[in-house]
Amino acid sequence: MNILVTIPVDQDVTARFEETAPGAAFRYVSTENVTREDIMGTDILIGFVSPELIQASPRLKLFQLNLAGANTFCLPGILHEDTILCNSTGAYGVAVSEHMLASIFALTKKLNRYECNRKKHIWRDEGSVMGIFGSTTLVIGAGDIGSEFGKRMAALGSRVIGIRRHKVEPASYMVDSGTMEDIDRFLPEADFIACSLPATPETNRFFNAERIARIKSTAIIANVGRGTLFDQQALAEALMNYKIGGACLDVTDPEPLPKDNPLWDCPNLILTPHVSGFYHLHYTYERIVDIALENLRRYQNGEKLMNIVDRKSGYREFQG
Repeated sequence: MNILVTIPVDQDVTARFEETAPGAAFRYVSTENVTREDIMGTDILIGFVSPELIQASPRLKLFQLNLAGANTFCLPGILHEDTILCNSTGAYGVAVSEHMLASIFALTKKLNRYECNRKKHIWRDEGSVMGIFGSTTLVIGAGDIGSEFGKRMAALGSRVIGIRRHKVEPASYMVDSGTMEDIDRFLPEADFIACSLPATPETNRFFNAERIARIKSTAIIANVGRGTLFDQQALAEALMNYKIGGACLDVTDPEPLPKDNPLWDCPNLILTPHVSGFYHLHYTYERIVDIALENLRRYQNGEKLMNIVDRKSGYREFQG
């Protein structure tokens, strides 16, 4: 069995992989240096490669992706029908939720304005601020990332409402829950709207101008899923005209954001270049390795794998 690993590894991680599958032949190649020939000779791939390199390789039995979002690899013709696709759900919740919280604090306490004033040497009180205590938070996509964020908001005194694809009972930190069909009912009462949805045909431009208009004028949006969730022009207009309170965006459409895009000039926006996840927090990398090792062990033993992606929906298979 040939296993290709494209995530960064040191001697300790290499040893852990090879102890888990002692009979396998391992190759460690950086994502940038992987070739089509590498993929064609691989049975198990751990990490990431461009979808164009895979092109339905019939030999690839398991693709353990180091990302949570797997939608690109669910498109027709990318993976062979027999290839099992697993993502790294469970690795990113801590890092991304902390990033969201930091961005929301910066915006609600007007730290972005004070930073602008500092650069201009202006000593000025920017007035009243928003608080999290007593607020209502709508978490759209209450999976790993959304749940970690919701728990933190609840701990700070916010009423948390969770939205998932499937109807489930509210988690212990929630006051209510619903499905995507319930969003319009909850939107008008939300002070914070946290979005961590993947890019799918159903989520594309889900927040169009009409739905954005339902958001209260003081509300703050935090989007860390995919930029395609929002109509970017409608969002920029709402921000510029203060029809919503503000936004914290780690994702945009497209990426990188073009220099002439109006979002750059929105004063009530915290904008980061899709950096909330990846390996910026070492804990995330450790969790990715742990997930890959566990799935490699399970695959060796013929056990049910973790985080199998439903390639029709682009989501991890529903766990109940």
